[in-house]
Amino acid sequence: MAIINSIKAVTEALDVAMDRDPNVIVFGEDVGLEGGVFRATQGLQQKYGIERSFNAPISEAMFAGVGLGMAMNGMKPVIELQFQGLGLPSLQNIITNISRMRNRSRGKWTAPLVIRMPMGGGIRALEHHSEALEVIYAHIPGIKTVLPSTPYDTKGLILAAIESPDPVIVLEPTKLYRAFKQEVPEGYFTVPIGEGFKIFEGNDLTVVTYGSQTVDCMKAVELLKVSHPNATIELIDLRSIQPWDKKMVIESVKKTGRLLVVHEAVRSFSVSTEIITTVNEKCFEYLKAPLSRCTGYDVIIPYDRGEGFHQVNPQKILVAMQNVLDYKF
Repeated sequence: MAIINSIKAVTEALDVAMDRDPNVIVFGEDVGLEGGVFRATQGLQQKYGIERSFNAPISEAMFAGVGLGMAMNGMKPVIELQFQGLGLPSLQNIITNISRMRNRSRGKWTAPLVIRMPMGGGIRALEHHSEALEVIYAHIPGIKTVLPSTPYDTKGLILAAIESPDPVIVLEPTKLYRAFKQEVPEGYFTVPIGEGFKIFEGNDLTVVTYGSQTVDCMKAVELLKVSHPNATIELIDLRSIQPWDKKMVIESVKKTGRLLVVHEAVRSFSVSTEIITTVNEKCFEYLKAPLSRCTGYDVIIPYDRGEGFHQVNPQKILVAMQNVLDYKF
């Protein structure tokens, strides 16, 4: 076991994958000699050569298409987009070609490629460097979307994504890259895509989250013990939002009768909307309170001085949990 942070977990995952399979190629803006803007690919070009770890031009639409061509011809490209908001030009190829190749060719062609990108706020960056647009990718049939919250999950999900026969979007919360360290197995292992992780067992409220809000929710659960010492919270980290672990969430809400969904993305037409709708369809007769959510506001993420007002934090989550627990019909 090694004790590492999430950015090191990314590097280790790519190193393990490149060592195991010579068809794994890593490229993107500045990922070669520089190692990427967050140094996630640092040392890979020196170890595996410029043919397998190299810089791409500033043209996300182009190199997403190049990655598709590589994947269709036996390679396993791992593409890094510098920031989620700056990678939107790649959506043209992701939506029109990458996600559809298996269906379009009736299974003759697949697109086993991975697109990684930092996402989310909390680092006091500009708007396009702080976007939380995960719902766009989760809405597209034909691709998988994962959002790790710990170094362990980061390494395991990236390795699972590289092994996937279909395209996977890996969204890495920038706020968590160097936030904390965790014991992570050395070498190869995977975290199954589509399986949530139950952090806490509880009977009174189900809290569902993913990405950087997982850490915030854990802090909020501790704070709740002051006002609600007898309440127990079932905290679920989805880890994947497409597919997402419907079975785990539904079983939990049937037990607790209450649900709070937490994410930093804007509220309208969001991942929380899908989760709440599904739970309403499957668990209506079990509910003890209205289904609730704690999210970002329906605005563009503010600049530096206003970012904190927009971000979900433990105190906001605490108030949301208290409101659900205290609801009376």
